[in-house]
Amino acid sequence: MLDFDLAVIYEAPTKALKQAVKRNMRRFPPDFMFELTKEEWKELVTNCDQIPESMKHSYIPPFAFTEHGVTMLSTVLRSDVAIHRGNIYRPERHQRGYTHTT
Repeated sequence: MLDFDLAVIYEAPTKALKQAVKRNMRRFPPDFMFELTKEEWKELVTNCDQIPESMKHSYIPPFAFTEHGVTMLSTVLRSDVAIHRGNIYRPERHQRGYTHTT
């Protein structure tokens, strides 16, 4: 998921989300999160109709988060929504691990 989509989910400004990530980069290894290159961002804007119009002309490429990165993001954002979302993800991970072991 891209940072601006997650900002909507976590009810936080995209700028605040990016600042929280940059302050906690050690928590986001490459398999959790990466920043699109300018070329990747340009190609995505060209090929994807789902990008909000307000984001299409941004000169700052977004961060892209994997499932683990989304979960980690809920631990670095300081909001009640982020805490609540983080608690929702926890049981899912437990159940998934359980189904793989049976």
